[in-house]
Amino acid sequence: MPGEPLVVGAVAYTPNVVPIWEGIRSYFQDSENTDAAMDFVLYSNYGRLVDSLIAGHIDIAWNTNLAYVRTVLQTGGRCTALAQRDTDVDYTTVFVGRAGSALQGLGDLAGKRLALGSADSAHAAILPLYYLKRAGIAESDVQVVRFNTDIGKHGDTGRSELDAVQAVLAGEADVAAIGSSTWAAMGAAELMGESLAEVWRTEGYCHCMFTALDTLPAERYQSWLDRLLAMSWDNPEHRKILELEGLRRWVAPHLDGYQPLFEAVEEQGIDPRW
Repeated sequence: MPGEPLVVGAVAYTPNVVPIWEGIRSYFQDSENTDAAMDFVLYSNYGRLVDSLIAGHIDIAWNTNLAYVRTVLQTGGRCTALAQRDTDVDYTTVFVGRAGSALQGLGDLAGKRLALGSADSAHAAILPLYYLKRAGIAESDVQVVRFNTDIGKHGDTGRSELDAVQAVLAGEADVAAIGSSTWAAMGAAELMGESLAEVWRTEGYCHCMFTALDTLPAERYQSWLDRLLAMSWDNPEHRKILELEGLRRWVAPHLDGYQPLFEAVEEQGIDPRW
């Protein structure tokens, strides 16, 4: 019914997810438009989140790119992409190695030890192999070292990427594949020092997406979506929320940025219900 809060689902991959969503809910509660009201439910993993969206237990899911792809595949495309962060557009995977190594680019990776993050992380496991294959380097051409940390959270915790980086620093791997946001954060925190260097970077692709089933009428979500997109970096109260969620503004969906992951999921035989 009109005015009934939309229920948005997300994954609690870290304790600070709670204040993020409390802040987002407060932002919508402060709106004079009651059609924009929302509540949230947190899940332990993305498989459960996608299942709950499809079952109708929630109205909207805050999906990773893999969770979005799985939603599309499980529903036969009967879903609606609503919005994503500006930082979700043109996301990349960065291959990093020890500074001063002989690794100067993609052609030097054949035969090397490649450290990958969690198997369900698009940016730290699935897409690195996809882009290597596109460059003529098959998975069998490298020695893959996997760190399946926090399976179910699609690499959100970042722990598996740090494990991969640590393997490079310890001499147990030659290269680690990590998300561009992780690489940027390491630089901002001056964790790289002179120990690591970028070897190669993939083409851009898209990351997270707010997703609904196509059975959710536009009149139920449009006011909420308009209110979401109206968040402004120039408003100090809005900025607190945006900074916590890692963006400067919400943007309309860029669906072409998910094509590489759709192809990778098919090529690598990844279970759409995983």
